[in-house]
Amino acid sequence: MKKKIFAGAVTLLSVAVLAACSNSEGKDIVTMKGNTITVNEFYDQVKNNGAAQQVLLQMTIKEVFGEKYGKNVTDKEVNEAFDKMKTAYGTSFAQVLAQSGLTEETYKDQIRTNKLVEYAVKKAAEKELTDENYKAAFENYTPEVTAQIIKIDSEDKAKEVLEKTKAEGADFSQIAKENSTDTATKDKGGEIKFDSSSTDVPDAVKKAAFALEENSVSDLVTVQNSQYSASYYIVKLVKKSEKSSNWKDYKDNLKKIIVAQKENDTSFIQSVVAQELKEANIKVKDDAFQSLFAQYIETTGSSSSASSSEASSNATSSSDSAESSSAAESSSTEASSSAAE
Repeated sequence: MKKKIFAGAVTLLSVAVLAACSNSEGKDIVTMKGNTITVNEFYDQVKNNGAAQQVLLQMTIKEVFGEKYGKNVTDKEVNEAFDKMKTAYGTSFAQVLAQSGLTEETYKDQIRTNKLVEYAVKKAAEKELTDENYKAAFENYTPEVTAQIIKIDSEDKAKEVLEKTKAEGADFSQIAKENSTDTATKDKGGEIKFDSSSTDVPDAVKKAAFALEENSVSDLVTVQNSQYSASYYIVKLVKKSEKSSNWKDYKDNLKKIIVAQKENDTSFIQSVVAQELKEANIKVKDDAFQSLFAQYIETTGSSSSASSSEASSNATSSSDSAESSSAAESSSTEASSSAAE
């Protein structure tokens, strides 16, 4: 099952109303015998709707971050992220967009907003590269190891293959070539190198490898891909490096760890959004939106703030990814999921 990428989507109708209400006061949008419904009347109804409020928040973030960081997010980046998701969803992409109340253009707009926030968060995270944080990251850092992995998508088959790898005289490389579904490593007998900062190996696989002695094989490692699917890994540790006592020997890798931690910290993401909105001198003119913005900036009137995690997620949409990823991707990718999708 593919990861859902449109968690931050809202109805286009709400977008249109909130965007247009200021210059359409009193305009009729529906007429009937004996009555009419005006833009103002409709606005008064929808402005308290949670989805509509998130539209306003996203519109505000887009304007603020676009003004400051717009030149740092290119059309090429946005189109590449869009094409990646379009390919992933295949023929169902248009249907998923429609169900989420999005068109291709409004989805691209959402991607751009996420990437603007991702850029700002990464920029802020790099200010956290102090000696103290480097040393803290070093405490939990494991230097590069060489390992072999076998990835299998069926648990029953994975158990059978595990028995083969643990048999006396087993050729792990050949077994990987014949059984692994990991296209990046299977032709090399499953060989791969990584340290604890690597992002191309699941955390559970890294943890299993780091716990092994050289030339030993792990038990089955389960990696949950989604609520409905999992992959199963068998790991053999080939070689491990002795850890230096000087954190500066690993400074580049430790930087990746520190920045990645901040990019996935919802409280940190929210603090970045809050700082940017404060610097933009945001003023909330309608009491209906006081609580929505109170989580980021001081507003007038009585209001209660929403939870930090919900605020960060809605502000940056993840990602999953896109990466979410992301995205990210993410979040990064695609945002921090929303600082990435």
